[in-house]
Amino acid sequence: MELHDSRGLREGFTTGSCAAAAAQASALRLTTGRCPAQVRIVTPVGKELTLDIVEYAFPACGVVKDAGDDPDATDGMTVISSVELGDGDGPINFKAGPGVGVATLPGLKVPVGEAAVNPVPRQMIEEALRAVIGPRSACVTVSIPGGEEKAAHTFNPRLGIAGGLSVLGTTGIVKPYNVESVYASFSLELRTFASSGLKCVGLCFGNSGEKAMRRVWNLGGRVIMHTGNYIGFVLDEALRLKLERALICGHPGKLLKVAAGTFDTYNRTGDGRREALCTQAALAGAGRGVIRKLYESTTTEVAMQIVREEKLDFLWTTLAEVTAKRCRERMFGELAVEAAFIDNQGRLLGASSGAAAFAEELAHAQ
Repeated sequence: MELHDSRGLREGFTTGSCAAAAAQASALRLTTGRCPAQVRIVTPVGKELTLDIVEYAFPACGVVKDAGDDPDATDGMTVISSVELGDGDGPINFKAGPGVGVATLPGLKVPVGEAAVNPVPRQMIEEALRAVIGPRSACVTVSIPGGEEKAAHTFNPRLGIAGGLSVLGTTGIVKPYNVESVYASFSLELRTFASSGLKCVGLCFGNSGEKAMRRVWNLGGRVIMHTGNYIGFVLDEALRLKLERALICGHPGKLLKVAAGTFDTYNRTGDGRREALCTQAALAGAGRGVIRKLYESTTTEVAMQIVREEKLDFLWTTLAEVTAKRCRERMFGELAVEAAFIDNQGRLLGASSGAAAFAEELAHAQ
């Protein structure tokens, strides 16, 4: 079954969807003795997928990744799940098979020593399994043949994921990547905001950021849009369409790049996270040892932990001011911009001086 987006481009499915479907097939094979030709799963965004199953040595089953019209690095690779049932009721555990990495450093989405199967794919796998085995305990080994070689060309080794790829996906669906179409959709969305009389717009980078932003500022209604990696384009377009104010909220993993003056936050385009954080820490009087720890941190989450341990939490307010200033300078002062750093739990880390007022305006615009 093919899915298409609003541009007519073919959508694909994530490695998480592959692993979940393969796990359900493996469980069915264990319990019925037969390998199904297809299984049906429901993604976290409610889309139903019917995926073809490839049979491997009992009880393993696989699904060939199809990224649709997106140039995904794992397109065409096979994700294999093998289920081992426990003796009684209990949790679902995960193991890394060949080609799937293992977390070796703190600060990742899974604990050190665990298979690099991210939280949403774990939830998908568990739901797919529970539909077959109920509350029974099980262990799922996920493999991606060729994954170790492919991972050498990703950021996994730098992040402390050893031995292979990560099993990813927050929606279960791969959206085709097309910059011109993305720009056009941003322009259209901003135009609808401007046409409704809105003068202030809330900006975040994606779904997780929007949830956190709404939680922190108690926002409802249609007052927030996603910028993806293209915060610079969105700011430029907001000004062109005569919006007057923007409140940007985000996790330090993205927003620190903007503090460094990077307005395309794609990981191969620009960075500057560590440099922005280290600069402000040094200006605040942090010692050389602390600066070195921050600079050598492997992930933003690790850097955030160091900030907490060193009692440097005030830096997030400073950096929010820096971020807002960078954005206003880009817009030559013609668009008022405020900024706030928010963590994955939806907690406010620090905000620029006018952020609360902009948030209140957005709340009243609901």
